[in-house]
Amino acid sequence: MSKTKSPFNIAKTCNPIKQFKVSALSSVLLLVASGAMAAEQAKKEEKDAESSRKLSTVKVNADVVNTDFKADKVSSDKFTQPLVDTSQTIVVVKKELFQQQAATSLSETLRNTPGITMLMGENGNTATGDSIFMRGFDTQGSIFVDGIRDLGSISRDTFNTDQVEIAKGPAGVDNGRGAASGYVNMSSKVANLDDATSGNASVGSGNYTRATLDVNRTLTPTSAIRVNLLEQEAGVAGRDKVENNYQGFAASLGLGLGTDTRTHINLLSVQQSGIPDGGVPTIGLKGYYNAIFDARPTATTFPKGGTFAGQTPESVDSTNFYGSTSDYNDVNAHMATVRIEHDLTDKLTLRNTSRYGRTKQDLGLTAINTVTFGTPVNANPDTWTISRSRQGREQTNQIITNQTNLTAEFDTGSIKHEVSGGVEFIYESQSAYTVGTPYASATSAIRATQVNSNLYNPSTNDVFQPIVRDGGKTDGETTTSALYALDTITLNDHWEISAGIRAERFHTRTNILTRQGAVTAPAVQTIAIGTLVGSSAALDDQLLSWKLGGVYKPSENGSIYISYATSELPPGSANFSLSTSTTIGANSPNVDPQKGTNEEIGTKWNVYKDRLTLTAALFRSKNENEFASNPDGTTTAVGERRVQGIELGASGIVMQNWQINAGLAYMEPEITRGNRATVATSTDGGVIQWSPKLTFTLWNSYTFKSGLIIGGGARYVDSSASTSLTDTEARSRRSMVEIPDYWVMDAMASYPITKNVNLQLNLMNLTDEKYIASLNSGVSRYFPGVERSARLGLNFSF
Repeated sequence: MSKTKSPFNIAKTCNPIKQFKVSALSSVLLLVASGAMAAEQAKKEEKDAESSRKLSTVKVNADVVNTDFKADKVSSDKFTQPLVDTSQTIVVVKKELFQQQAATSLSETLRNTPGITMLMGENGNTATGDSIFMRGFDTQGSIFVDGIRDLGSISRDTFNTDQVEIAKGPAGVDNGRGAASGYVNMSSKVANLDDATSGNASVGSGNYTRATLDVNRTLTPTSAIRVNLLEQEAGVAGRDKVENNYQGFAASLGLGLGTDTRTHINLLSVQQSGIPDGGVPTIGLKGYYNAIFDARPTATTFPKGGTFAGQTPESVDSTNFYGSTSDYNDVNAHMATVRIEHDLTDKLTLRNTSRYGRTKQDLGLTAINTVTFGTPVNANPDTWTISRSRQGREQTNQIITNQTNLTAEFDTGSIKHEVSGGVEFIYESQSAYTVGTPYASATSAIRATQVNSNLYNPSTNDVFQPIVRDGGKTDGETTTSALYALDTITLNDHWEISAGIRAERFHTRTNILTRQGAVTAPAVQTIAIGTLVGSSAALDDQLLSWKLGGVYKPSENGSIYISYATSELPPGSANFSLSTSTTIGANSPNVDPQKGTNEEIGTKWNVYKDRLTLTAALFRSKNENEFASNPDGTTTAVGERRVQGIELGASGIVMQNWQINAGLAYMEPEITRGNRATVATSTDGGVIQWSPKLTFTLWNSYTFKSGLIIGGGARYVDSSASTSLTDTEARSRRSMVEIPDYWVMDAMASYPITKNVNLQLNLMNLTDEKYIASLNSGVSRYFPGVERSARLGLNFSF
């Protein structure tokens, strides 16, 4: 197989500006050689040629910009075909797109594909990372960097990202265990043979300041080094006190570039700090309900407006901060990767990738819980309070992996094969201390409580309880060995068949140290309160995933395909923590893995001289072996969720100088087999929570001959359910049953000050839409969407 060129090398070999300059130089040489022209005529010809070159350069530059949004291939060597011939929905968001939007995090970048929402947290915890919910399934454990799983509940920055790839539907063959929704892969920047320097310095609303630098330099004709730097100190527009600060360093050393043996040594180090956001109470939002207000006389009114009967109180100011300025979220992430490639022949390439990664998070956060209206209920809202709790996380994740891949092209008669296969060895671990507010004593089962806050006028000057270790700890690890093979079989110019299989064996072990609490009568307290009690669990098992696809190509630039793919998710996959409880649950070591399947039929077309990609797909994804209750009260792995729908996409040039990225997804999420123990807890036939039926995203920009770029976009997220309960009465008792739909519109303008410097202005949420960006599972608190805000940046490239 021929060597795979980086995007930078491709740009170098296909650069129309350089081709034009070579052509112009050849013309000048021919004129000089002729010697037949008069000096005056020669000067005139040279002047005309120079004018033509300038005009052509403007036109060519515009063409280059216009092809920035469209991607032709993913970065993984497991995919041997271009996207137009790949029988799967894969969305690629290139850096040129998210940089134009001033999107700096993975979560912001994922707004460019439909069908994704964000979670705030569950079980009393507050999310501090990329909590992705895609196509009806939790996907936060299926985030990868260069094809290797990235661990930790952290928010990922894109300063060292070349493109983000979103694969929809189960894809166990690609990466191993995973959710039924698919996965997200961040493809990193690497050293190449183009000398270049670029960067950005920005300021914006919410005390936002950010600077990045990207320098690539050739060391020899076959080696280069690339360094990326990041510094950010920023608040969040519309949120008091919250801070998100980053410092980042990434380096890539490329050796043997352009030769048969190539080596990349990549380092990444990111430090995150700041004051985390504990959220805002949902009281008073559209759809909010509390039975207290319906129980009051209609004549009683609130000083802030509304009545007790049939109405809800006023919502709190969404800028309110309910935590402590001493709250913290300190993250240190380090990663070292070595990748070696060798071309055995022009159709046979061997690759080996080794990585060590470590992420440590130290979190102290004040979260909000229950609103207290007084006993009896006080009609004056100024007296209402909200309880607060101190949450913490002291967690370390590690990964060590070695992966070997072989790609080959060969023929068997008239049939062409493009094969990618390999072996992978992976060690992953997570160590987490149990932390919280101090206990009253060494033998107490009661933690110190946090002082309540005034609901409408919170104070950050209260004395907050410290967050300390209580002696408990959970250590979990998973060791995996896997073997996989994929083959794309080209039968003729019109028909292709793709098949893949992955077999893996894993061992998961969990050791838990727990502080003994008080038991509930009539049980007898046999172990003293405060005693540290150890337990452990282990699981050995095998997983088998496969996929099969067929592609019909009516022409070179288009395809119609059908595919079927599977994935498996064993117990303890989310945090390497198996349950040691005698009660059977999703993380019990003796239950079967969850199994995801995806059926898909679609079509992809490269139109407008291959500058615009159009896609459409019908899909049905299912996840089986989820835990659900039975009518007899037992809980077994019989649950099933199904999401079916259609997804449309467009990326590239619509017409000269106008580029677009758009996506629309319509989904029907349903729990086809849910809880059946009681009517009040039944989820059988219910909708999947956090899964809006309709989502839409659009970004487009136009480049004028002067270099001015005007861009803008819109995002729509349909309403979604906060619960899967089917009983009307049970649903009505929740504070919020539904998250309202919303539209958000953004705009940008960029103007070249000089040849190498341009000024970029981004306006976010032009209409100042008030919306819920994410909601916790208990529906008591939410993250508000970022208010109308602006960022002004200076971009440079040499």
